[in-house]
Amino acid sequence: MTAFGYTLMTEQSGPRELVAYAEAAERVGFDFEVSSDHYFPWLDTQHHAPYAWSLLGAVAQATSRVELMTYVTCPTVRYHPAVVAQKAATLGVLSEGRFTLGLGAGENLNEHVVGERWPAVGERHEMLAEALQIIRALLAGAELTWAGDHFRVDSARLWDLPDDPVELAVAVSGDASVERFAPLADHLVAVEPDAGLVSAWNAAREEAGLAPTRAIGQIPICWDTDRDRAVARAHEEFRWFGLGWPVNANLPTTEAFRAASQFVRPDDVASSIPCGPDLDAVVEAVSAYVEAGFTDVAIVQIGDDGQQEFLDRAAAPLLEKLRAAS
Repeated sequence: MTAFGYTLMTEQSGPRELVAYAEAAERVGFDFEVSSDHYFPWLDTQHHAPYAWSLLGAVAQATSRVELMTYVTCPTVRYHPAVVAQKAATLGVLSEGRFTLGLGAGENLNEHVVGERWPAVGERHEMLAEALQIIRALLAGAELTWAGDHFRVDSARLWDLPDDPVELAVAVSGDASVERFAPLADHLVAVEPDAGLVSAWNAAREEAGLAPTRAIGQIPICWDTDRDRAVARAHEEFRWFGLGWPVNANLPTTEAFRAASQFVRPDDVASSIPCGPDLDAVVEAVSAYVEAGFTDVAIVQIGDDGQQEFLDRAAAPLLEKLRAAS
């Protein structure tokens, strides 16, 4: 049975609103909740970027059932991996074991703020692989001293750990990243319904003698009772989405995202993102992930405007349809 999640989009809502949405999402029946971890929104029109870890700490106390997850944190430039491990362990304790640490190679948009250079993709993957080893060791309770190619750790130890180690999920986008990260992580993260990616991940895990894992996807929608209003909102706040990962990972500012997406039309957005009141269209879009082998799919409802109405009016019947279809 596929699990369906709700996305806490830190780029489009303030922290207090996000905690309230998290409570409502648990009440209406979502299985898990994921939070983005950004320093910037992609576009100025989104208006927000609160600190994901403070938010998740509050959500851990405001909820009691849903699994929580970062989707995803970059543990290499803005954060040192030893500090990410400490944050993850603390959240694991606060949530009583409901937290999964989602990790990725990052975006220049969020990492450039600490004044370090933005590495090329190959180096970013090397850094992520090393960070995973550091985080894994610390979450397992090790006292760690590490001198690697990219990071140093001196006599680190985590003093507050959950009863069971926090599991790690890693974002991948192709064969090279699958081969590198499948043996190092517990679960796969991807934002496209690519069956080949899932099967390659599972094959790499099997070859390494490791158990099958979850495949956790994410899909944006823009539900509204008025389709034209939904399309306008999706275009205003999410037109960057179709630029693709190689572009999105390297643009440094909201101004760059605005310039890169200036020729994206509302119809372009509506052709790739379900917009309006038709829940069956959402189910059809999500079914691509289910058919590709994803075990978990998180829904992004675009825009703060109308978010509570989505949770109050559309979320429960949408979940009913999704579960019936899966």
